[in-house]
Amino acid sequence: MTAFIERFLSGAWRDDPAGVKILYSLAVIAALTVTRFAFHRFVWKKYDEAHTRYRAGKISANVVAAAGVVALSLIWIHDFRQILTYLGLLSAGIAIALKEVISDVAGWLFIVARRPFVTGDRIQIGETSGDVVDIRMFQFTVLEIGNWVRSDQSTGRVIHVPNGAVFTQALANYTRGFEFIWNEVSVTVTFESDWKRAKALMRTIAETFSERQDEAAQERIREANKRYYIVYSNLKPIVYTRIEESGVTLTARYLCLPRKRRDSENAIHEAILTAFSAEGGIAFAYPTKRIVSDQS
Repeated sequence: MTAFIERFLSGAWRDDPAGVKILYSLAVIAALTVTRFAFHRFVWKKYDEAHTRYRAGKISANVVAAAGVVALSLIWIHDFRQILTYLGLLSAGIAIALKEVISDVAGWLFIVARRPFVTGDRIQIGETSGDVVDIRMFQFTVLEIGNWVRSDQSTGRVIHVPNGAVFTQALANYTRGFEFIWNEVSVTVTFESDWKRAKALMRTIAETFSERQDEAAQERIREANKRYYIVYSNLKPIVYTRIEESGVTLTARYLCLPRKRRDSENAIHEAILTAFSAEGGIAFAYPTKRIVSDQS
């Protein structure tokens, strides 16, 4: 070690090819270390999310490692053909190591160019549903709905989804194209009830809460037809009838805005309760058992 220091101080290392390579290698390592440290400082000051900091740390580590390998290879390998072979193997290794990162960047380019959703849209990707609140190069963020909360209302959780998921999971958009959704409200009345009267009441109630949307829905369909093959011949509410074990189930199908689903269900259920209670021949059904005894 002492001999190396003496050679360095005396400048004799300049005549030693190995010494020059060692010095250049140390300079490259120092430069990459300082660059990564500066990048970390920038990320930690700009972003507070632990997930973003973690991904930035992983990416910077991989990039610095790859750059270091390339730079050191150029210093120590002189044969051009060897360099090409080495770089080919290196690029293959980098592609495998950074597969998820490359997929996320490609997903971001797809989102920006194709625009399957934008900030503010309500989407479902895989099992995650929510409102898109942020789109970045490696991930997009949704404010979760559903899960343990009924009728598509917010849970309050923020979920970060890798951009690469747009290539591997089914993506549904509630608000792009045709901006309304079909919703259903079902009730079951007893077999002894006047189910025809109950059905008429439910149809009237459904029309009351959806009639203001018919014109808007027709306009949205015309706009959606410019991009998608969406055809609806009837936008009026309809009530379907089904015989169940406990009684007759009536299901009202109607249009509503995605973010108004629970409000419309609440209003329709309250209207049904009020309307049925005013009728003498309609009763709600529930699971029952009938026991018939033979006393003869």
